[in-house]
Amino acid sequence: MDPYIVLISVAGIVVLLTAWLPLVLSRLPLSLPIVCILLGVMFAWFPIVDIAVFNPLENRYVTERLTEFIVIVALMGAGLKLDRPLGFRSWMVTWRLLGIAMPLTILAVAILGWGFLNLSAATALLLGAVLAPTDPVLASDVQVGPPGSGEEDEVRFALTSEAGLNDGMSFPFVYLAIALAASGTGTVDILSHWFLIDIVWKIGSGVAIGWILGRILGGITFRLPETAQLAQTRDGFVALGITCLCYGVTEMAHGYGFIAVFVAALTLRSAERNHEYHENLHSFAEQIERLLKMALMVGFGAVLANGGFVSALTWPIVGAALAIVFILRPVAGWISLWGGPQSRPHKAIIAFFGIRGLGSFYYLAFATGRADFSDSETVWATLFLVVLISITIHGIAVTPTMAWVDRAANRKTG
Repeated sequence: MDPYIVLISVAGIVVLLTAWLPLVLSRLPLSLPIVCILLGVMFAWFPIVDIAVFNPLENRYVTERLTEFIVIVALMGAGLKLDRPLGFRSWMVTWRLLGIAMPLTILAVAILGWGFLNLSAATALLLGAVLAPTDPVLASDVQVGPPGSGEEDEVRFALTSEAGLNDGMSFPFVYLAIALAASGTGTVDILSHWFLIDIVWKIGSGVAIGWILGRILGGITFRLPETAQLAQTRDGFVALGITCLCYGVTEMAHGYGFIAVFVAALTLRSAERNHEYHENLHSFAEQIERLLKMALMVGFGAVLANGGFVSALTWPIVGAALAIVFILRPVAGWISLWGGPQSRPHKAIIAFFGIRGLGSFYYLAFATGRADFSDSETVWATLFLVVLISITIHGIAVTPTMAWVDRAANRKTG
């Protein structure tokens, strides 16, 4: 059977399920990624279907580029749907998660990798850096609703804003791991370059370029005379153009494109906060994100079905993965929210739902393509297992948990 025809047929199934499954799963303790992984396993085991040949996870460069693209699209969608204006006090839960929870998670995972998995310092730091950020793609079920929908309680806001910013904020630690792996030692020159370039310049330029382009594109979209406004086109694919432009310009300036895309989305939203065109932009970004997410999760399931991942697992890797999902992130998240205004149940939910996913695959593919890390197979196996556990556990728990959050909010307002 022609593999191309088989692939086209599988693609058709994936596209149809992309539109249909969210309606079916909305009231079930299942998530879209779980179903996609099961489909990937089924396709890989089906005698006449050989999709493993086309699996993007078998090629590091393809993995890096596909996951990179889906993450930036997800970041644009996340920024557009946040109703709350950016502010120091109003976003305090976000700053706590970014400034306390993420560094604590990186440190804890790195120590676990070094002391329990016997990784080198550089590889252990890389493990912490790739597994610390929460994922804006797979976390869509715990995020706020579309622009202006009113679905923005404190739990959803915290998880959406955290996922929007921490992808870019963890990049300095990925670069530090690359520098350590390349040099073998943490010299003063390496650390000074890391601080000035990888932290100050890359973060600063990402924020600045995202804000500047967001302001310019916001003016073109909403402020020009009606005959020249982009908003009059009603075309949602403008979101994709804005995403690619902001990301590309920032990366050419050697800044963090992930940060720029999210900041640009926030700035674009603030240009005309209640305009209905934001719904078009968000809807298109969400559809592209969901389609790519399903395709990559089917590929993820195919990789699992091939057995190579299972054969690479060891009991220390299993123990480390369980500790990362059930202990390290929840504890770090809880510590970061200590003394905050959220109720204890809400703090527990925010701390627990640190979903890991495609962004982590991007970081690991990016890093291993730029430096030679010892025991990188252990890091890949740990990442696969952490993402699988996260998708399964969080996917099962998300529907009843968010339903409880909504019921609690209704009782409080009622």
